[in-house]
Amino acid sequence: MHYSASAPYVWEPGFADSADCLLSSDQCVIQAQHYFVKGLVEIPVMGSDEVFSWAAWVSLSRDNFSRSADLWDTVGRESEEPYFGWLSTDLSLYSPSTINLKTRLHTRPVGQRPFIELEPTDHPLAVEQRTGITMQRVRAIAEAVLHAADSESR
Repeated sequence: MHYSASAPYVWEPGFADSADCLLSSDQCVIQAQHYFVKGLVEIPVMGSDEVFSWAAWVSLSRDNFSRSADLWDTVGRESEEPYFGWLSTDLSLYSPSTINLKTRLHTRPVGQRPFIELEPTDHPLAVEQRTGITMQRVRAIAEAVLHAADSESR
């Protein structure tokens, strides 16, 4: 019911040793020029109270990233206006690519990942977020993700 990307699609392993780069479980900075926050693309599962989610990265402007970082541990931060951003995770199960879909990143209470609201377009991921998916679709996603992981480990 939940899958997570470890880094934005532009992250390269060599960045880990660079002083102007950072990758944590929640935030990423690349060459002190590109800023990312991890949030959740949540998709309701039809006929249930379940929610399927993709933990994905959103690029933010420097100012919005700084504001988000300043409020990271601040009680009441969820009253902050959403931040505009671009989806920066390639969810390969979707075509066309999910890279650079327009988003609004909604801050939640301390300890909770932000909510990623996709622009309401006809992109399949945006449609699924608006309309929900079946449990059969959840199983198909699980099979595809597990199959991809098995292929990568070989």
